[in-house]
Amino acid sequence: MTRLSIRPARNDDLDAILQIQARCYTAIVPESPCSMGAKLTAAPDSCFVASRADGVPIAYLLALPWRFDDPPHLDAQACQLPADADTLHLHDLAVAPEARGSGAADALVDAFMAALAASRLGRASLIAIQGSASWWARHGFEAVTATPILAERLAGYGPDARYMRLLHPDGIQRPY
Repeated sequence: MTRLSIRPARNDDLDAILQIQARCYTAIVPESPCSMGAKLTAAPDSCFVASRADGVPIAYLLALPWRFDDPPHLDAQACQLPADADTLHLHDLAVAPEARGSGAADALVDAFMAALAASRLGRASLIAIQGSASWWARHGFEAVTATPILAERLAGYGPDARYMRLLHPDGIQRPY
């Protein structure tokens, strides 16, 4: 296993994040630099990168305090966090193809869980795309039945998008 370092993402990680994103997302158009940068700036306590021993980022996770009933728009050019946030929304997790199997994804999920506990929001959510719902289910998330408004929002994330919530946000019990 490659030695990894997990740390908060910084604005100077944006180029590496965009490169990883472009290589990982095939079912949707990757988000713009403006959109990704806005998320990094808005939520520095819940965005992370995994780096190799030489400091080169190989994976990232972006999460935002948000409203459960109104997940963030894909590729929004601005990111204004809602004052009444009630979920830590895991917006994006991507691992460079050559780093898959390195443990980076699990390490980033652990960092997310620690941020969730620190946030005291008591709820976590995400939109699973590109067939990843079963992977997220192994990490304690379950699909939520989409309302018509939510279904409309999910349409922009691809045909297999699933809105999911964490089953046990308190005393998180993950099956891995």
